[in-house]
Amino acid sequence: MKKIRIGIVGYGNLGKSTEAGIRQNPDMELVGVFTRRNPNSIHLLTEGVKAYHIEDAANMTDQIDVMVLCGGSMSDLPEQGPEFAGMFNTVDGYDTHAKIPEYFDAVDKKAKSSKKIGIISGGWDPGMFSLNRLYAEAILPEGKNYTFWGKGVSQGHSDAIRRVEGVRNAKQYTIPVEEAMERVRKGETPEFTTREKHLRECFVVAEAGADLQKIEHEIKSMPNYFADYDTIVHFITEEELERDHQGIPHGGFVFQSGKTGFHNESSHIIEYSLKLDSNPDFTANVLLAYARAAYRLNQEGQTGARSVFDIAPAYLSIKSGEELRRTLL
Repeated sequence: MKKIRIGIVGYGNLGKSTEAGIRQNPDMELVGVFTRRNPNSIHLLTEGVKAYHIEDAANMTDQIDVMVLCGGSMSDLPEQGPEFAGMFNTVDGYDTHAKIPEYFDAVDKKAKSSKKIGIISGGWDPGMFSLNRLYAEAILPEGKNYTFWGKGVSQGHSDAIRRVEGVRNAKQYTIPVEEAMERVRKGETPEFTTREKHLRECFVVAEAGADLQKIEHEIKSMPNYFADYDTIVHFITEEELERDHQGIPHGGFVFQSGKTGFHNESSHIIEYSLKLDSNPDFTANVLLAYARAAYRLNQEGQTGARSVFDIAPAYLSIKSGEELRRTLL
């Protein structure tokens, strides 16, 4: 079996989880990890594989089939997504929902110029939840869609807090409002504001002498992340963060409440849920499935950006079409 040669950009939680996930995919192999840090400070778990400085990637375009981009959506991916799509097939988990259209366009332009495929926003939301929203809406057009996230750690939002001046470390939990979810489960179709569906709870370790009031204001007023939510900010010590907030769980629910029949006499509720012990582990595995799709699409001669909506499920699986029809259909 010819293996898909994978590169990883970034070696934080998601990069490490991607390295681990490759071991579960026998049609893939890790070629290298690319970092802005000193490569000698990176200790990989895959025998015989090296870490490289991120600038070395441009010299290895013939050695990597798909580059998995594991940077943050706030400031890393807006630059790295288009840049790497200009050299490699790429897949990423870009998750700033409001800016996905412009990000798609930027990756599309570069991927077409390089004759590569760039799959964007391939995590679980956007990603798996996006697909379930589409399927549910298509099946129950006379209906209403709801998404609830958590309770869990949002890596993107935690990263956004860590970028605030004076913040040393942080974890952010997204918490669904239980009363709102129960109303949807009962078949009601309320109109919720963003604030009525979720809370955001932040645990922040500040630098010594930092202005805590200024940090809290900057977090709570951050557009696309916290401004539209009831946000609670706790300042804690590094020791408390290590002791009480080690894991990275997450999950959530997608609902579609709809009616069918000549007189809309039949009610239906579609509910899709995820309960994730490790957000980065699950996200990495989604990205790797779409890395397989990126490779196959490009082998067919396709180029440009794609979202999860554009890719047939069979491209994600290691199984052949015959196997899929025999075992899963």
